[in-house]
Amino acid sequence: MQFEGVVKINAAREKVWGFLIDPHSVSQCAPGIDGLEILVPNSTFRARVALGLGSVKVNFVMDVEFVELDAPNRAKLKAHGNAPGSAADMVSEMILVEKPNGVTEPGSTPNIFVRYEFCSCYFKLVFDK
Repeated sequence: MQFEGVVKINAAREKVWGFLIDPHSVSQCAPGIDGLEILVPNSTFRARVALGLGSVKVNFVMDVEFVELDAPNRAKLKAHGNAPGSAADMVSEMILVEKPNGVTEPGSTPNIFVRYEFCSCYFKLVFDK
């Protein structure tokens, strides 16, 4: 999957940066996050995340690492997670652009790859009758 998007935030770039690189802050508004553990401050954290495909949901343990930080302009992170019979990998880059009147535009390009091995078994059981 690949997502792209731009929103306008009425806050200075430094304030937006501080929020977006704080895993605890972001976890409060990100769907599916069930727990968070900081492994290395300002570098690596572990999140428990629920991902779904239709009516099938899997709980992943995701290890997330900031691989590049250029405050307050750009951040890049990578994540890898496992669940029984499944795996998820993600690389995301965030760029903050300061606009006039104290507005910040965060642009991001997350690339997410999810391998749902349990789904192929599930669909085989359900539909191969």
